[in-house]
Amino acid sequence: MSATTPLPSDSAAAQDGYIFAEYVWIGGGGEYRCKTMTIAKSSAPAIKDLRVWNYDGSSTAQAPGDDSEVYIRPCAVFNDPIRGKPNIIVMCDTYKPSTGKALDDNNREAAAAIFEQVKAHEPWFGIEQEYTMFKDGRPLGWPSSNTPSGFGGLTTQVGYPGPQGPYYCSVGANCNFGRSLVEEHMKACMYAGIKISGTNAEVMPGQWEYQVGPCTGIDSGDQLHMSRFLLQKLAERYEIVISFDPKPIPGDWNGAGCHTNYSTKAMREDGGYKVIVDACEKLGKKHEEHIAAYGEGNDRRLTGLHETASIDKFSYGVANRGCSIRIPRDTEKDQKGYLEDRRPASNMDPYTVTSLIAKTTIL
Repeated sequence: MSATTPLPSDSAAAQDGYIFAEYVWIGGGGEYRCKTMTIAKSSAPAIKDLRVWNYDGSSTAQAPGDDSEVYIRPCAVFNDPIRGKPNIIVMCDTYKPSTGKALDDNNREAAAAIFEQVKAHEPWFGIEQEYTMFKDGRPLGWPSSNTPSGFGGLTTQVGYPGPQGPYYCSVGANCNFGRSLVEEHMKACMYAGIKISGTNAEVMPGQWEYQVGPCTGIDSGDQLHMSRFLLQKLAERYEIVISFDPKPIPGDWNGAGCHTNYSTKAMREDGGYKVIVDACEKLGKKHEEHIAAYGEGNDRRLTGLHETASIDKFSYGVANRGCSIRIPRDTEKDQKGYLEDRRPASNMDPYTVTSLIAKTTIL
């Protein structure tokens, strides 16, 4: 498996004083949408210099046909790892021109307001994004057969690989599938300015994880969304479909989560362990509210099996991956550090999840 073209080097000279700005936003079904603007400029502009653009919301299930225009407002700028510098990709949020109000599915605006209230607490997030690669209608590396099944909304005829065990953090063509795309994505995120902090093959074959962070406040949502967008765009080269379904394969297979590591300034300082325990208690009292906001289909994943807690029961514990909240062993030892919320699903919205955690534990 190899890409059609390598990641670019600097391309300023070839563009004769122009740059490409790819605007990215979230459509009505939670999917990523994008389009590109050519700007007469030889270097990447500051975000304040990028204009508000628009698109046809009736084509993204976000507006009626007789009032279809939706504004996209630039919020965060990244280097474009596919077209190369000085080209950029721009994370945007969405607004209705006729009212000036955010769309109902624009979760960034509310999150930014919460993070403005808690900024003195310096909330840090590190998010572990799990996902599954699909090729020809089945998870990458899974054998074909004549057994009909439906997987994560993709109905096909597929077979089953050997049981889970040899695939996690694996090496070798017999048990590791998709590494070329993973390596390309990791380098692309680094080039873009995304704080990608690691990657590994996951427990189910064809499933992977990468981590983004630590990021402060709203930056966490911006960076995770852009990392997902880049993953899907790079996957086009391999004709691979990226699934963020939290349980893409039914049965005795691990699901896909988006574990969210979290700390505040007080948690990271001496005596922070008590603050962490207090935060766990607060999260427990709001368990149902958090579960409702932690991703669609999460009930298929949070069963109490496959390294998950049951969806209807809150728990926390040290080094326990069967709990809702895991406190790392080093955090207990050092009496300061962070906690890991293991409940969010792989398809969760990071603006919603990070701001809700901050709201529950701080406000």
